[in-house]
Amino acid sequence: MSSFKTHRSIDIRRLRRDKTFQIDFTASAEDCEEIKGRLDLVSLKKVVLRGEIKPLGKTDWQLDAQLGATAQQSCVVTLDPVTTRVDASVLRHYVANLDIPDGATEVEMPEDDTQEEIPQLLDFIELISESLAIELPDFPKAEGIEFTPVQVAQPGVDPMTDEDTKPFASLAALKTQLEGDKDGK
Repeated sequence: MSSFKTHRSIDIRRLRRDKTFQIDFTASAEDCEEIKGRLDLVSLKKVVLRGEIKPLGKTDWQLDAQLGATAQQSCVVTLDPVTTRVDASVLRHYVANLDIPDGATEVEMPEDDTQEEIPQLLDFIELISESLAIELPDFPKAEGIEFTPVQVAQPGVDPMTDEDTKPFASLAALKTQLEGDKDGK
């Protein structure tokens, strides 16, 4: 078994197919700054990726790791820092011959969303950035903050509600009105 401790990236295509490789990557301060910039974070620290990459069949590879990180994002309401601790599994299947037609601009999402074409270089910073983007809250809120819907309309006009935006809300209201008219006759 071999280990990658300080390497930021590895060339999967050059790995020996008869071994499992241990990954023990701790992001440096510079690495954290790069990821922080990519994800528009307030701060990022304690970023660790530990696991293994092993051969899968004759040509493919499987990465199975644990990601740990502490990130701060801005609250979407107050802009105060919101701290999130991420402890997540990272699973990827790197496939040698993923069926992507040449020149295709759109490709259907595979059923197994862990599958990817084997990259020229497996960049741990890229992998961590992608995994954190999935794991971190899309709309971080400071503790105790509630979203309050804002309703605005011109004077004399009732503001539009969430119920009004439902596709069949006006048809249901019309149906109710018509049924009421029938009953009243």
